[in-house]
Amino acid sequence: MPRHCIVPPYMLRSIFQNGTPGQQSRAWETLTASEQIRGGRRVLAALATLAAAAPGQKRRTVYDARGGYDLPGSLVRSEGSRKGPDPIVNEAYDGCGATYDFFWKVFKRNSIDGRGMRLDSTVHFGQSYDNAFWNGHQMVYGDGDGEIFRPFTKAQDVIAHELSHGVMQYEANLDYRGQSGALNESFSDVFGILVKQHRLGQKAAEADWLIGRDLFMPGIHARGIRSMKEPGTAYDDPVLGKDPQPAHMKDYVVTSEDNGGVHVNSGIPNRAFCEAALRLKGYAWMKAGAIWYYALTEKLHPNSVFHNAMNLTVCAAGELYGVNGKEQKAVREAWAEVGL
Repeated sequence: MPRHCIVPPYMLRSIFQNGTPGQQSRAWETLTASEQIRGGRRVLAALATLAAAAPGQKRRTVYDARGGYDLPGSLVRSEGSRKGPDPIVNEAYDGCGATYDFFWKVFKRNSIDGRGMRLDSTVHFGQSYDNAFWNGHQMVYGDGDGEIFRPFTKAQDVIAHELSHGVMQYEANLDYRGQSGALNESFSDVFGILVKQHRLGQKAAEADWLIGRDLFMPGIHARGIRSMKEPGTAYDDPVLGKDPQPAHMKDYVVTSEDNGGVHVNSGIPNRAFCEAALRLKGYAWMKAGAIWYYALTEKLHPNSVFHNAMNLTVCAAGELYGVNGKEQKAVREAWAEVGL
């Protein structure tokens, strides 16, 4: 099954319960279609083992599934080739490029694995498939249903979020369950939003802090899939339901669904990062992002939970910018805002 999807299962279940017959059918297909992609992973595993590229050298390939479920599909664009007539192909190509450029320019990270890994993407996956995911080897994008969701390549932060799951895979590799899984989702949101802000040249105070703002069709009462600044306020729609994310530990959701609530409870550490970035001012990737990246790559371990993330980001701030400095104080205050 896909390892990481941008649209949480509780949103798809709400569509299945509340949508029109057509919307219900597509939601069900999206929830179940992933079973059919397992066979393609062997091919993609081989692609991922190709020789590392020189630092700063992008290697992007985009494939077209043509409405099917076999991966990777037919090659339609590779690194350095000209823009073609399909905007979805071009969006996948450009979105991967912006994500690569962010990690290279800001953190000197050479692609997802740090060794120049090729960035493979497949577009036009499935029939009206309402999701995008990183499967451990590549990006996969559905076209959306045209009623609720637009094509998933439309949102830069979605592309960067999913590719950041790849970064996670090669670093702390946080277990995808419970609080460690919620941290996995949160760190991917953090870097997803930072790539968007970096591409737009936005400071923390100017940004919308919304994940997936560009995904929804007109008429859907949704500002995004998640709000990092105000978890629980991203959407309130008759079909989608109401955003269930908590913004504070007092509202932490105890559930056996969604691997122990990895998507819903990520709102708590998301808000902590946003609070830290707003306190530190300026561009969020400059200090807050550097602290979170350092914690991810040097300190967190697979079983880390929220308290570990709090302590280790505070420690990272002290090591990077000085013990008891304003940066460390800002990180402490940010976690205190969410009840940690």
